[in-house]
Amino acid sequence: MEAPPPDATEDALGLLCPLPILRARAALKRLPRGAVLELLSDDDAILRDLPAFCAGEAHALVALEEIPAPSGGRMFRGLVRKDGKTAAEG
Repeated sequence: MEAPPPDATEDALGLLCPLPILRARAALKRLPRGAVLELLSDDDAILRDLPAFCAGEAHALVALEEIPAPSGGRMFRGLVRKDGKTAAEG
């Protein structure tokens, strides 16, 4: 299933743990319930931190994937639905 388009994007590139998660938390507070946040990070820790954050805060982790980085390094894109359900849950 195709990921939903994000309602907002938080660029956490160049930031190390825990800053990407802190940025995501602040961005989600500004969004209405059900909105989708796109989080961009180049910190490998996001692979464990974002799922744990979503579970602890009752947000839905819609997607977490590695995407091509302009710099040639590693870059990750997470999609988080605020206080929401995954598309599979309806």
